[in-house]
Amino acid sequence: MFRKTTCRIAAIGLASATIWTLISSTAWAKVIARVDGVEITEDDAAIAFEDLGPTLPPQMDPGQKREYIVNYLIDLKLTARKAAADKLDKGPDFERKMAYFQEKARMQALLDTIRAKAVTETEINRVYTEAATSQGSQTEVKASHILVETEEQVKEALKRVRSGEDFAKVATEISKDPGSPGGELGWFTKEKMVPEFAELAFKTPPGQISDPVKSRFGWHIIKVEDRRTQEFPPLADVRGQVEQFITRKSHTEAIQALRGNAKIEQFQPQEPALKPISPSSAR
Repeated sequence: MFRKTTCRIAAIGLASATIWTLISSTAWAKVIARVDGVEITEDDAAIAFEDLGPTLPPQMDPGQKREYIVNYLIDLKLTARKAAADKLDKGPDFERKMAYFQEKARMQALLDTIRAKAVTETEINRVYTEAATSQGSQTEVKASHILVETEEQVKEALKRVRSGEDFAKVATEISKDPGSPGGELGWFTKEKMVPEFAELAFKTPPGQISDPVKSRFGWHIIKVEDRRTQEFPPLADVRGQVEQFITRKSHTEAIQALRGNAKIEQFQPQEPALKPISPSSAR
């Protein structure tokens, strides 16, 4: 439920402020650097981390990330000052870029406000309870299979494995499913498989090999290895997913409402005009 909801805009900046709080928890002073007397503060670093955090290598520890951000801000001050001295912050191209980034910052401010109002304890508990009630516990089966093209081939495969040949060895030799090395499928719920296959897999007792069954992919025999019931995870384990689901849903609804009240026109790119061919160039 939580993974299927997507929104292009909703993914911007989730949880970055929290991450920066963890990184900056090593007792920094308010002012963390100066460049020719110009101060760089923790607030500046938090903004920079919100922008750059997702692009930093995951293997960097908090101290390395902090050092990277501080050095980036120092370089930013120096290069920005040089660009201003060279009057590179003038002209229509620069103004268009500034307008774009201002609108992006305003958008993020609105999305942050929407998220703060939407992600409440009441809503978290409501969404979790609804998901837990609708999904409940799920039965899973762990199995392997052999897939062949014809009924004759599947009967021969069944004869081999029931006479004692190793199931994985036979699957490796003849199975037509390249995505299941040795025939292994791992754990799966009933709805994840085609109906004919799932029905037989869930009827076959653990430790047994099924009779042949035909699906749209071909003929199968199934070795059921184990069965278990998966309870719906506690809120503490999925809280992050619940919060992301609520955030994306609230963002999507807000954007759709804005679009519904706006006059939006989109235009197809024009095909470039054909350049006339002069008699001299045609020769």
